[in-house]
Amino acid sequence: MSGRRGERVSDLLQEEVSQIIQRELGDPRLTFVTVMRVEMSPDMRYGRAMISVYGTEQEQDEALEALNHAAGYVRRLLAPRLRMRHIPEITFRLDRSAAHAESIARVLRDLEPELRAA
Repeated sequence: MSGRRGERVSDLLQEEVSQIIQRELGDPRLTFVTVMRVEMSPDMRYGRAMISVYGTEQEQDEALEALNHAAGYVRRLLAPRLRMRHIPEITFRLDRSAAHAESIARVLRDLEPELRAA
């Protein structure tokens, strides 16, 4: 498999899974979920959807649990949308990079007055 095909499949899955979460899943725990990226296995049979959830740690855990519970249903909804021989099995993981970037930005903002004074 070429890297370019893997990227195209990842991008397509990110878009389709995002739409499914927003429009098809009626779970109230999934209101502030964003699919950040999808990482594919080399054989294209498995995908890991990295999600970001706005909320407390408990709300993030509940959203992750709800998505992993609905993974089979999401896969079934993907089948007619994708023109692939094998629809990948999707697992969901929390992507904490946005929260980490925000904490770094906050520290830098706090340090800015000290750096200007020096």
